[in-house]
Amino acid sequence: MKHLSKKIICILCCLSLLAVILCGCSRTKENGVITLTVSEVAHSVFYAPQYAAIALGYFEEEGLNIELINGNGADKVMTSVLSGEADIGLAGPEAAIYVYLEGKEDHAVVFSQLTKRDGSFLVSREPIENFSFDLLKGKYIIGGRAGGVPLMTLEYVLKQNGLYPGKDLTVDSSVQFAMMAGAFTGGTGDFVTLFEPTASAVVSEGKGYIVASIGEESGEIPYTAYFANKSFLSENPETVQKFTNAITKGQKWVATHSAAEIAEVIASFFPDTDLPLLTKAMQSHIDIDAWNTDSVMEKQAFDRLQDVMTEAGELDKRVDFEALVDNSFAQKAK
Repeated sequence: MKHLSKKIICILCCLSLLAVILCGCSRTKENGVITLTVSEVAHSVFYAPQYAAIALGYFEEEGLNIELINGNGADKVMTSVLSGEADIGLAGPEAAIYVYLEGKEDHAVVFSQLTKRDGSFLVSREPIENFSFDLLKGKYIIGGRAGGVPLMTLEYVLKQNGLYPGKDLTVDSSVQFAMMAGAFTGGTGDFVTLFEPTASAVVSEGKGYIVASIGEESGEIPYTAYFANKSFLSENPETVQKFTNAITKGQKWVATHSAAEIAEVIASFFPDTDLPLLTKAMQSHIDIDAWNTDSVMEKQAFDRLQDVMTEAGELDKRVDFEALVDNSFAQKAK
Protein backbone atom coordinates (compact mmCIF):
# COMPACT_ATOMS: atom_id res chain seq x y z
CA MET A 1 0.00 0.00 0.00
CA LYS A 2 3.08 2.18 -0.34
CA HIS A 3 2.54 4.17 -3.55
CA LEU A 4 -1.05 5.00 -4.39
CA SER A 5 -2.10 4.99 -0.73
CA LYS A 6 0.56 7.54 0.25
CA LYS A 7 -0.78 9.96 -2.34
CA ILE A 8 -4.31 9.43 -1.11
CA ILE A 9 -3.32 9.98 2.54
CA CYS A 10 -1.97 13.42 1.68
CA ILE A 11 -5.04 14.24 -0.35
CA LEU A 12 -7.44 13.26 2.44
CA CYS A 13 -6.02 15.96 4.69
CA CYS A 14 -7.59 18.71 2.59
CA LEU A 15 -10.57 16.91 1.10
CA SER A 16 -12.92 17.61 4.00
CA LEU A 17 -12.84 21.32 3.10
CA LEU A 18 -13.00 20.74 -0.65
CA ALA A 19 -15.95 18.39 -0.31
CA VAL A 20 -18.08 21.12 1.23
CA ILE A 21 -17.33 23.40 -1.71
CA LEU A 22 -17.40 20.89 -4.54
CA CYS A 23 -19.82 18.17 -3.54
CA GLY A 24 -22.74 18.12 -5.93
CA CYS A 25 -21.19 20.67 -8.31
CA SER A 26 -20.59 18.00 -10.97
CA ARG A 27 -24.20 16.73 -10.95
CA THR A 28 -26.71 18.91 -12.80
CA LYS A 29 -30.28 18.41 -13.99
CA GLU A 30 -31.84 20.15 -16.97
CA ASN A 31 -35.11 19.32 -18.72
CA GLY A 32 -35.35 16.14 -16.69
CA VAL A 33 -31.90 14.93 -17.83
CA ILE A 34 -29.25 14.38 -15.15
CA THR A 35 -25.65 15.07 -16.12
CA LEU A 36 -23.09 12.92 -14.33
CA THR A 37 -19.35 13.55 -14.37
CA VAL A 38 -17.37 10.33 -14.70
CA SER A 39 -13.61 10.37 -14.16
CA GLU A 40 -11.96 7.52 -16.06
CA VAL A 41 -8.47 6.35 -15.17
CA ALA A 42 -7.48 6.60 -18.86
CA HIS A 43 -9.22 7.09 -22.18
CA SER A 44 -8.75 3.56 -23.48
CA VAL A 45 -10.30 1.15 -25.98
CA PHE A 46 -10.20 -1.30 -23.06
CA TYR A 47 -13.40 0.39 -21.85
CA ALA A 48 -15.33 -0.26 -25.06
CA PRO A 49 -18.63 -1.25 -23.33
CA GLN A 50 -18.77 2.19 -21.71
CA TYR A 51 -18.31 4.04 -25.01
CA ALA A 52 -20.78 1.72 -26.72
CA ALA A 53 -23.37 2.52 -24.04
CA ILE A 54 -22.88 6.24 -24.69
CA ALA A 55 -22.85 5.95 -28.50
CA LEU A 56 -25.91 3.68 -28.63
CA GLY A 57 -27.95 6.04 -26.47
CA TYR A 58 -28.36 3.75 -23.46
CA PHE A 59 -27.62 6.54 -21.00
CA GLU A 60 -29.99 8.84 -22.85
CA GLU A 61 -32.71 6.20 -22.52
CA GLU A 62 -32.17 6.31 -18.76
CA GLY A 63 -32.43 10.10 -18.66
CA LEU A 64 -28.70 10.58 -18.14
CA ASN A 65 -26.00 12.61 -19.85
CA ILE A 66 -22.41 11.51 -19.24
CA GLU A 67 -19.52 13.95 -19.09
CA LEU A 68 -16.23 12.06 -19.26
CA ILE A 69 -13.01 13.46 -17.83
CA ASN A 70 -9.61 11.76 -18.04
CA GLY A 71 -8.24 11.21 -14.54
CA ASN A 72 -4.79 10.10 -15.77
CA GLY A 73 -4.23 7.67 -12.91
CA ALA A 74 -6.23 5.82 -10.25
CA ASP A 75 -5.07 8.15 -7.48
CA LYS A 76 -6.32 11.20 -9.39
CA VAL A 77 -9.64 9.51 -10.18
CA MET A 78 -10.12 8.75 -6.51
CA THR A 79 -9.24 12.33 -5.60
CA SER A 80 -11.89 13.68 -7.95
CA VAL A 81 -14.54 11.35 -6.47
CA LEU A 82 -13.67 12.01 -2.84
CA SER A 83 -13.65 15.77 -3.39
CA GLY A 84 -16.93 15.80 -5.32
CA GLU A 85 -15.35 17.00 -8.56
CA ALA A 86 -16.64 13.78 -10.16
CA ASP A 87 -19.75 11.83 -9.26
CA ILE A 88 -18.39 8.45 -10.34
CA GLY A 89 -14.90 7.07 -10.85
CA LEU A 90 -13.74 4.35 -13.25
CA ALA A 91 -10.47 2.78 -12.12
CA GLY A 92 -9.04 -0.27 -10.45
CA PRO A 93 -10.81 -1.24 -7.18
CA GLU A 94 -7.42 -1.12 -5.46
CA ALA A 95 -7.91 2.65 -5.16
CA ALA A 96 -11.06 2.06 -3.11
CA ILE A 97 -9.27 -0.55 -0.99
CA TYR A 98 -6.53 1.91 -0.07
CA VAL A 99 -9.00 4.63 0.93
CA TYR A 100 -11.11 2.23 2.98
CA LEU A 101 -8.05 1.07 4.92
CA GLU A 102 -7.21 4.68 5.76
CA GLY A 103 -10.46 4.78 7.75
CA LYS A 104 -12.36 7.45 5.81
CA GLU A 105 -16.01 7.26 6.88
CA ASP A 106 -17.49 8.38 3.56
CA HIS A 107 -15.26 6.07 1.55
CA ALA A 108 -15.69 4.98 -2.06
CA VAL A 109 -17.89 1.96 -2.71
CA VAL A 110 -17.69 -0.18 -5.85
CA PHE A 111 -21.10 -0.72 -7.45
CA SER A 112 -20.41 -1.85 -11.03
CA GLN A 113 -17.59 -3.81 -12.69
CA LEU A 114 -16.55 -3.17 -16.30
CA THR A 115 -13.51 -5.37 -17.09
CA LYS A 116 -12.68 -8.74 -15.60
CA ARG A 117 -9.01 -9.27 -16.33
CA ASP A 118 -5.76 -7.47 -17.09
CA GLY A 119 -5.91 -6.02 -20.60
CA SER A 120 -2.18 -5.88 -21.30
CA PHE A 121 -0.24 -8.07 -23.71
CA LEU A 122 3.35 -9.26 -23.52
CA VAL A 123 5.21 -8.06 -26.61
CA SER A 124 8.53 -9.61 -27.66
CA ARG A 125 11.24 -8.01 -29.73
CA GLU A 126 11.72 -11.25 -31.65
CA PRO A 127 9.09 -13.71 -32.95
CA ILE A 128 8.57 -16.72 -30.68
CA GLU A 129 6.62 -19.60 -32.18
CA ASN A 130 5.88 -21.56 -29.00
CA PHE A 131 6.10 -19.10 -26.13
CA SER A 132 6.36 -20.27 -22.54
CA PHE A 133 7.14 -18.12 -19.51
CA ASP A 134 10.35 -20.00 -18.72
CA LEU A 135 11.77 -18.30 -21.84
CA LEU A 136 11.76 -15.04 -19.85
CA LYS A 137 14.52 -16.22 -17.55
CA GLY A 138 17.45 -13.82 -17.78
CA LYS A 139 15.45 -11.37 -19.90
CA TYR A 140 14.61 -7.67 -19.45
CA ILE A 141 10.94 -6.61 -19.34
CA ILE A 142 9.53 -3.08 -19.30
CA GLY A 143 6.66 -3.75 -16.91
CA GLY A 144 4.93 -0.53 -15.85
CA ARG A 145 5.11 1.86 -12.91
CA ALA A 146 5.76 0.68 -9.37
CA GLY A 147 2.54 0.33 -7.36
CA GLY A 148 0.34 0.05 -10.44
CA VAL A 149 -1.91 -2.97 -10.92
CA PRO A 150 -0.47 -3.75 -14.41
CA LEU A 151 2.97 -4.25 -12.84
CA MET A 152 1.54 -6.09 -9.83
CA THR A 153 -0.39 -8.46 -12.12
CA LEU A 154 2.66 -9.08 -14.30
CA GLU A 155 4.77 -9.93 -11.25
CA TYR A 156 1.97 -12.17 -9.94
CA VAL A 157 1.96 -14.09 -13.24
CA LEU A 158 5.75 -14.36 -13.27
CA LYS A 159 5.79 -15.76 -9.73
CA GLN A 160 3.02 -18.21 -10.60
CA ASN A 161 5.41 -19.45 -13.27
CA GLY A 162 8.36 -19.72 -10.88
CA LEU A 163 10.09 -16.50 -11.97
CA TYR A 164 11.11 -13.84 -9.44
CA PRO A 165 11.94 -10.28 -10.56
CA GLY A 166 15.43 -9.24 -9.56
CA LYS A 167 16.53 -12.85 -9.28
CA ASP A 168 15.46 -14.67 -12.44
CA LEU A 169 14.87 -11.69 -14.71
CA THR A 170 14.81 -7.89 -14.78
CA VAL A 171 11.47 -6.06 -14.57
CA ASP A 172 11.89 -2.33 -15.20
CA SER A 173 9.33 -0.25 -13.26
CA SER A 174 10.91 3.13 -13.98
CA VAL A 175 9.29 3.85 -17.36
CA GLN A 176 6.12 5.95 -17.39
CA PHE A 177 3.02 4.26 -18.82
CA ALA A 178 2.79 6.54 -21.85
CA MET A 179 6.49 6.06 -22.64
CA MET A 180 6.66 2.24 -22.49
CA ALA A 181 6.08 1.56 -26.19
CA GLY A 182 8.55 4.27 -27.22
CA ALA A 183 11.21 2.95 -24.86
CA PHE A 184 10.77 -0.57 -26.24
CA THR A 185 10.79 0.37 -29.94
CA GLY A 186 13.75 2.61 -29.17
CA GLY A 187 15.78 -0.43 -28.13
CA THR A 188 15.21 -0.87 -24.39
CA GLY A 189 14.39 -4.37 -23.11
CA ASP A 190 13.60 -7.75 -24.58
CA PHE A 191 9.88 -7.59 -23.77
CA VAL A 192 7.27 -4.99 -22.83
CA THR A 193 3.67 -5.14 -21.60
CA LEU A 194 1.33 -2.98 -23.68
CA PHE A 195 -2.37 -2.28 -23.83
CA GLU A 196 -4.36 -2.06 -27.05
CA PRO A 197 -4.30 -0.50 -29.55
CA THR A 198 -0.63 0.23 -28.80
CA ALA A 199 0.30 -3.46 -28.78
CA SER A 200 -1.23 -4.07 -32.22
CA ALA A 201 0.29 -0.84 -33.53
CA VAL A 202 3.79 -2.00 -32.53
CA VAL A 203 3.12 -5.33 -34.27
CA SER A 204 1.80 -3.58 -37.39
CA GLU A 205 4.96 -1.50 -37.54
CA GLY A 206 7.04 -4.68 -37.47
CA LYS A 207 8.70 -3.67 -34.20
CA GLY A 208 7.33 -6.40 -31.94
CA TYR A 209 5.29 -9.58 -31.60
CA ILE A 210 2.46 -10.34 -29.17
CA VAL A 211 3.35 -13.60 -27.43
CA ALA A 212 1.01 -13.75 -24.41
CA SER A 213 -1.94 -12.16 -22.63
CA ILE A 214 -1.23 -11.22 -19.02
CA GLY A 215 -4.97 -11.32 -18.30
CA GLU A 216 -5.36 -14.87 -19.56
CA GLU A 217 -2.51 -15.99 -17.30
CA SER A 218 -3.63 -14.15 -14.15
CA GLY A 219 -7.25 -15.32 -14.23
CA GLU A 220 -10.27 -13.16 -13.54
CA ILE A 221 -9.59 -9.98 -11.56
CA PRO A 222 -11.95 -7.00 -11.12
CA TYR A 223 -9.51 -4.90 -13.08
CA THR A 224 -11.66 -1.84 -13.71
CA ALA A 225 -14.85 -0.87 -11.90
CA TYR A 226 -17.11 2.07 -11.14
CA PHE A 227 -17.20 3.53 -7.65
CA ALA A 228 -18.75 6.48 -5.86
CA ASN A 229 -18.77 7.86 -2.35
CA LYS A 230 -20.94 5.87 0.05
CA SER A 231 -23.03 9.01 0.65
CA PHE A 232 -23.61 9.46 -3.09
CA LEU A 233 -25.00 5.93 -3.40
CA SER A 234 -27.33 6.35 -0.44
CA GLU A 235 -28.56 9.80 -1.54
CA ASN A 236 -28.95 8.99 -5.27
CA PRO A 237 -29.99 5.32 -5.57
CA GLU A 238 -32.28 5.89 -8.57
CA THR A 239 -29.55 7.73 -10.50
CA VAL A 240 -26.96 5.06 -9.69
CA GLN A 241 -29.40 2.37 -10.82
CA LYS A 242 -30.00 4.16 -14.12
CA PHE A 243 -26.24 4.48 -14.64
CA THR A 244 -25.71 0.78 -13.92
CA ASN A 245 -28.60 -0.15 -16.23
CA ALA A 246 -26.95 1.72 -19.11
CA ILE A 247 -23.53 0.19 -18.50
CA THR A 248 -25.05 -3.29 -18.32
CA LYS A 249 -26.84 -2.71 -21.65
CA GLY A 250 -23.49 -1.68 -23.14
CA GLN A 251 -21.82 -4.82 -21.79
CA LYS A 252 -24.53 -7.07 -23.18
CA TRP A 253 -24.40 -5.35 -26.58
CA VAL A 254 -20.63 -5.75 -26.82
CA ALA A 255 -20.90 -9.42 -25.81
CA THR A 256 -23.20 -10.14 -28.76
CA HIS A 257 -21.49 -8.18 -31.55
CA SER A 258 -18.35 -8.62 -33.62
CA ALA A 259 -15.07 -6.77 -33.25
CA ALA A 260 -15.79 -4.84 -36.45
CA GLU A 261 -19.24 -3.79 -35.22
CA ILE A 262 -17.87 -2.67 -31.84
CA ALA A 263 -15.04 -0.74 -33.49
CA GLU A 264 -17.45 1.08 -35.78
CA VAL A 265 -19.71 2.11 -32.88
CA ILE A 266 -16.92 3.46 -30.65
CA ALA A 267 -14.74 4.90 -33.45
CA SER A 268 -15.80 8.50 -32.75
CA PHE A 269 -14.21 8.26 -29.29
CA PHE A 270 -10.82 7.40 -30.87
CA PRO A 271 -10.44 9.65 -33.93
CA ASP A 272 -6.67 9.12 -34.05
CA THR A 273 -6.97 5.32 -34.37
CA ASP A 274 -7.86 3.95 -37.81
CA LEU A 275 -10.76 1.49 -38.02
CA PRO A 276 -8.73 -1.63 -39.00
CA LEU A 277 -6.41 -1.16 -36.00
CA LEU A 278 -9.37 -0.47 -33.70
CA THR A 279 -11.07 -3.63 -34.98
CA LYS A 280 -7.93 -5.64 -34.30
CA ALA A 281 -7.78 -4.25 -30.77
CA MET A 282 -11.43 -5.20 -30.18
CA GLN A 283 -10.74 -8.74 -31.37
CA SER A 284 -7.79 -9.01 -28.97
CA HIS A 285 -10.10 -8.17 -26.07
CA ILE A 286 -12.78 -10.57 -27.26
CA ASP A 287 -10.19 -13.35 -27.56
CA ILE A 288 -9.13 -13.02 -23.91
CA ASP A 289 -12.71 -12.50 -22.62
CA ALA A 290 -11.75 -9.12 -21.16
CA TRP A 291 -15.18 -7.60 -20.52
CA ASN A 292 -17.91 -8.40 -18.05
CA THR A 293 -21.24 -9.43 -19.58
CA ASP A 294 -22.95 -7.78 -16.60
CA SER A 295 -21.87 -5.40 -13.84
CA VAL A 296 -21.76 -7.87 -10.94
CA MET A 297 -18.42 -8.27 -9.14
CA GLU A 298 -17.62 -11.78 -7.94
CA LYS A 299 -16.08 -12.25 -4.50
CA GLN A 300 -13.59 -14.79 -5.83
CA ALA A 301 -12.22 -12.29 -8.34
CA PHE A 302 -12.03 -9.56 -5.67
CA ASP A 303 -10.08 -11.92 -3.42
CA ARG A 304 -7.65 -12.66 -6.27
CA LEU A 305 -7.04 -8.93 -6.70
CA GLN A 306 -6.07 -8.76 -3.03
CA ASP A 307 -3.82 -11.80 -3.54
CA VAL A 308 -2.05 -9.91 -6.34
CA MET A 309 -1.67 -6.80 -4.18
CA THR A 310 -0.45 -8.79 -1.18
CA GLU A 311 2.05 -10.73 -3.29
CA ALA A 312 3.41 -7.41 -4.57
CA GLY A 313 3.86 -6.09 -1.02
CA GLU A 314 1.28 -3.34 -1.58
CA LEU A 315 -1.38 -4.58 0.84
CA ASP A 316 -0.83 -5.10 4.57
CA LYS A 317 -4.44 -5.86 5.52
CA ARG A 318 -7.26 -7.41 3.52
CA VAL A 319 -10.71 -5.85 3.14
CA ASP A 320 -14.01 -7.71 3.45
CA PHE A 321 -15.85 -7.94 0.15
CA GLU A 322 -19.14 -6.77 1.66
CA ALA A 323 -17.51 -3.67 3.15
CA LEU A 324 -16.39 -2.31 -0.20
CA VAL A 325 -18.69 -3.77 -2.87
CA ASP A 326 -22.41 -3.11 -3.30
CA ASN A 327 -23.75 -5.49 -5.97
CA SER A 328 -27.40 -4.53 -5.46
CA PHE A 329 -27.49 -2.13 -8.42
CA ALA A 330 -25.72 -4.59 -10.73
CA GLN A 331 -27.96 -7.47 -9.69
CA LYS A 332 -31.06 -5.42 -10.42
CA ALA A 333 -29.68 -4.31 -13.80
CA LYS A 334 -28.78 -7.90 -14.63
